[in-house]
Amino acid sequence: MKQVYIIGAGGFGREVFEWMNDVLNDPNEHQFVGFLDDNLKALDGFDIEASVVGTIKSYSVKEGDLLICAIGDPASKKAICKPLLEAGAQFLSLIHPSARVGRRCVIGQGVVIAPKVILTCDVKVGTLAMINIMSTAGHDVSIGAWSTVSAHCDLTGGVQLGEVVFMGSGARVIPKKTVGTSAVIGAGSVVIRAVLENETVFGNPARPLS
Repeated sequence: MKQVYIIGAGGFGREVFEWMNDVLNDPNEHQFVGFLDDNLKALDGFDIEASVVGTIKSYSVKEGDLLICAIGDPASKKAICKPLLEAGAQFLSLIHPSARVGRRCVIGQGVVIAPKVILTCDVKVGTLAMINIMSTAGHDVSIGAWSTVSAHCDLTGGVQLGEVVFMGSGARVIPKKTVGTSAVIGAGSVVIRAVLENETVFGNPARPLS
């Protein structure tokens, strides 16, 4: 039996916990142990049938453990989870049963795909990327490792999203545009040109923030 932990007990962690219960429903195969968070009081005040069982800093990788990453900020996610990967940790890719993932899509380790997401065909999703509720990725889209695609986003055909990218809720990227490593696309923005590495853009059309 695999022992399952969720890394991060914030708001997104509580969402992932709900989705996990829709996916890992065989108690003979997986046992959820609890959350790992450096704030041991992160769940105080919430009526949730789980607890923070330890800090991330104190966790030691053990054979048979499966981790689910529930950290939304891409840079923080990479800083916290990359050392765990390098230490041999196994991250579970959590794909909600209501998501539609095309047969030729390639999903990396530790990816979280939320309810009602649609990946059409030939989409590539890198290690520990996250795609939140009701977002879509068209044909030949690539989403880089550690990136976060927030809710209701639209990546149209051929879009190339670099690593450690953050897309705010409701953002869109028109076909075949590229978004560089560590870029930020503000909520509701419409990207009609390439976004450079480390660039933050906002608006419709999306423009760099000065």
